Amino acid sequence: MNAFDLVADADAPSAEDASVSVDYQEVVGGVDFFAAPVTLEHDVVDAELVSHGLEFAVREESAFRQELTLTILLIPVALFLPVSTIERAVLIGSVVLVLIVELLNSSVEAAIDRISFEQHDLSKRAKDFGSAAVMLALLISALLWLTICIPLVFNLQ
Repeated sequence: MNAFDLVADADAPSAEDASVSVDYQEVVGGVDFFAAPVTLEHDVVDAELVSHGLEFAVREESAFRQELTLTILLIPVALFLPVSTIERAVLIGSVVLVLIVELLNSSVEAAIDRISFEQHDLSKRAKDFGSAAVMLALLISALLWLTICIPLVFNLQ
């Protein structure tokens, strides 16, 4: 019996039953992912997955496209500003952080929509949390850019 049978079996022991153990190698077909060697083939597959994820986000997510456009515009600005290397890294990192949080938000929304399109309080809460995370990332990025760039504009350094 594997973990999938436990889910499907109505007479399966409850979660409180300490005698239930799952052999994770059996569940995933005998593959021990912690002992798997890292190979170039795995890296190629990972790169393909990243490529597909970014391509889908650009094609299907308007918010991601807007934030990507902002990132494409702001990174060259950060590269040419007369700031220290640390400040430059903070500026670039803050806009990349917005993209990362938007991708996570989109993945939460896709998972919720995959489960059900019907209205539910927990689904709404999960989507609202994701949107709030994006807004906080945008706010942090804007504050960092303002903090670093305002002294440059007004020659306060």
